[in-house]
Amino acid sequence: MSERIDDLFESLFGGEAASDDPLDDWSTRSIVTTMLPLLMVLSVLQMVSGSVLEAFEETLLAYPSLLILVPVQIGTAGNLASIMCARLSTQLHLGTFELHPSNPDVRANVGAILALALTVFSLVGVAAWAIGRTLGGTLSLAQVFTISMLSGMALALLVISLSLLSVTLSFRLGYDPDDTTIPVVTNVCDIVGVLILFGVATIVL
Repeated sequence: MSERIDDLFESLFGGEAASDDPLDDWSTRSIVTTMLPLLMVLSVLQMVSGSVLEAFEETLLAYPSLLILVPVQIGTAGNLASIMCARLSTQLHLGTFELHPSNPDVRANVGAILALALTVFSLVGVAAWAIGRTLGGTLSLAQVFTISMLSGMALALLVISLSLLSVTLSFRLGYDPDDTTIPVVTNVCDIVGVLILFGVATIVL
C-alpha cells in the first residue's frame, strides 16, 4: 500500500524516487508514505472506541462520576503514553535505549510514569466524585476513588508495556519511533482504557 501512496505522491507533487540519504527520512514524501496508512488504520480503531463507549451509555447516564472519569482517564493515559514514547525514542536516537530490566534509564522512566499515574489518578478520583455529587450522583468517594485508582494504574502499566514494545518494534521494522509510537499507543489506550474502566467499575459496583 505504501508503494501506491508513494506513486500517488510523486504524481501529485513530482520529484524523484527516495534516495539512500538518511536525511530523506525527514522529507515530506517519507513522512506521508509512512504515516498515511498508519493514520487510516488508527482512524478505524477510533470508530471502534466510540462504538464501545456507546455500549455503556446507560451506565454513564446513571453514574455521572463515571461519565466524568471516562475522558479524563483516557486523556491522562494518552499524555502518559506521549511522555513515555517521547523519552524512549530520544534514548533510542542517543544510543542509550536497551530493552532490559538492568537499564537504569528504562527503570527511571517506568518509575516516573507510575509515580505520575499514582498522583494524577488519585486526584482525578476525588475530583470526579465531587463533581458527580453536584450532578446528583450516588456513588461514594471510596467507590469512585477505587475505580479511578485501579483503572488508572492498570492503564499506566498498559502504557509502559505498549511504549516499550512499540519503540522496539518500530526500530526493528525500520520506522522512526518519533513518527509511529505515540499515535499507536495513544489510540490503543483509548479503546482498551474504556474496557478497563468499565471492567473495574463492574467489579467495584
